[in-house]
Amino acid sequence: MDDSGDSGRPQPGAGGTAPGTDPDNGKPKRPAEPGGGLLMGRPFGVPVYVAPSWFVVAALITWVFGGQLDRVLPELGGARYLVALFFAIAFYASVLVHELAHTVAALRYKLPVRRIQLQFFGGVSEIEKETETPGREFVLAFVGPLLSLVLGGVFYGAMQLVEPGTVPGVLLAGLMISNLIVAAFNLLPGLPLDGGRMLRAVVWKVTGKPMSGTIAAAWVGRGLAVTVLVGLPLLTHTGALGGTAQDIGGVETVMDALLAAILAGIIWTGAGNSLRMARLREHLPDLRARTLTRRAVPVESATPLSEALRRANEAGARALVVVDGQGNPKGVVREAAIVGVPEHRRPWVAVSGLAQDLTDGMKVPAELAGEALLDRLKATPATEYLVVEETGEIYGVLSTADVERAFVKAMARPGA
Repeated sequence: MDDSGDSGRPQPGAGGTAPGTDPDNGKPKRPAEPGGGLLMGRPFGVPVYVAPSWFVVAALITWVFGGQLDRVLPELGGARYLVALFFAIAFYASVLVHELAHTVAALRYKLPVRRIQLQFFGGVSEIEKETETPGREFVLAFVGPLLSLVLGGVFYGAMQLVEPGTVPGVLLAGLMISNLIVAAFNLLPGLPLDGGRMLRAVVWKVTGKPMSGTIAAAWVGRGLAVTVLVGLPLLTHTGALGGTAQDIGGVETVMDALLAAILAGIIWTGAGNSLRMARLREHLPDLRARTLTRRAVPVESATPLSEALRRANEAGARALVVVDGQGNPKGVVREAAIVGVPEHRRPWVAVSGLAQDLTDGMKVPAELAGEALLDRLKATPATEYLVVEETGEIYGVLSTADVERAFVKAMARPGA
């Protein structure tokens, strides 16, 4: 199953410590490599990970397919499990090709891809930004199933070149069928599947509103989850998927129900996540550096903390910026550091010892807003940022904690 989509936006935290900072000293930590399992390579510069859950599924596929090979090719003996393991690896290689199709299309549209992960029921391409037009959204979603269909055709063509009933013939037949199933499943019109993103693009095109497309595709996805939960066991029990009712035992019935429940849960959860992310993006324009910035007073580095706080209180400011003799900003006094200094020591502590030196990434234009603002903060993790006007004049200090609270407030609005 595919779940390519946006998942790289920063999320609001529960506390006041900025994401990507050390809670003990407030200094930025080195950004972590996007993990998620065993790193397999970086095609097109995008890291590909295999999640631990993949090994469970690979073992299950090996066991099930090995049992089927025992009926088709009994002469293989124990070697059938090696053949079945090869099939499991080849199948997930096909899934990787499916995900790479999404990745290449995203990069073609200049959309950053955080990573590809092969996991329990397929793969996911984590694309960090939304497409700009419904046409691009449709293409980006459709290329995955298209590649799976192409692979199914390639394996079908290869089947014509080998003897049926042989190991190559059985493997090629299995890979053809599995790729056709992947394509058909992903074309179902509900989020988080590719077909859901295609439906979203169509509704977006008709209504002119991406949010309307997301709502429609997400609710169809939830309906699809219920259908899978109820319908898959019924199809198997009635023999519609290749068996007979007499062949179905108690263990098989339980396994079918469990598989249906897992698939339904994944689809339902994915649809809900897609809806929440879309509603988050809808409120992103409300996050503006200018409106979230705290008023600040400039102080020289040797100024005692008590004196600096007195000036801030008189000016009605809530932040301190350390400047040099010419008034050029050199650092931002961290709020957490101020709290950590007992009141009786504040006359003897210079603000320079509590300030975080400014880097270019910590200077934020006052007009920055929405995703551009979040991308700027994500690129240079810190607890406070200096907000400046276009002229370079100090406007104030932006606290990451204030941005997080704005996230929570926006998402708590009716309809969010």
